[in-house]
Amino acid sequence: MSDLSQARRAIRPLLDERDAGDAMATYYAFHHSDARTAIFTYPEDAPRADGFVTVSRTGIDLFRPLLTMRLPRKEGSPHLDLEAGVALLKRAVTPPGPIIIHTRFGYLPLLRAVFNITSERLLRLFRMTPNHFEPIINVFVIESTGPDGQPRFIIRNPPGDPDGELLASATTNWQSPRFAEIAVYTHPQHRRQGYGRSVVSALASKLLEQGKTPLYIASGENTPSIELAQSISFADTLVRNTLLEAEPQGKIT
Repeated sequence: MSDLSQARRAIRPLLDERDAGDAMATYYAFHHSDARTAIFTYPEDAPRADGFVTVSRTGIDLFRPLLTMRLPRKEGSPHLDLEAGVALLKRAVTPPGPIIIHTRFGYLPLLRAVFNITSERLLRLFRMTPNHFEPIINVFVIESTGPDGQPRFIIRNPPGDPDGELLASATTNWQSPRFAEIAVYTHPQHRRQGYGRSVVSALASKLLEQGKTPLYIASGENTPSIELAQSISFADTLVRNTLLEAEPQGKIT
């Protein structure tokens, strides 16, 4: 593993901080806690990398690290360098154990060859279009603070009762200087009642006031979540990623 600051310099040309499609990989590479971040580059310790894997400890899962990456391509070619990619992944996932991977959908064939995948989801990335956004006013939405100190918008029943049943909540999974990814929860018995839309709208308004562009991720088959995003001016970026739960195969070769 390279020195973290050296690795960040080496991979910077591989990511565009202005691109929503790079936003999550950029956050974990450059803005996540140094103490919970390791970056493995290819070639190792080169001043400019052709690929990288970031291994992050997150609040999403305390026991399984999250991997984000840009895998190396063959010189002068759009195709992945399979040998280099496998070598890079082998260095990053040591010691072996359960992991979570969030990365480009196009990497799946290589990842399937390297890992035993126990869960696989196609993800669609949506980006807020501020010019079309009209905030939803719902007097039952209350602003609070999540365990990570980030803003959280909730609806409870009875309204305003801190011990009341949680009907819906919206918070951020992560925030970089430019982007923030919104996470939403709606109680299963209270869906399709506008609660999720209301809390997401409130959080999106807050993020826009802070100069950040809200992002929203939905599983490809989750039609209600996709409809929620589109109903409050999130536009499909056409970026397709994959979220995997996996373990290295007995031996990575």
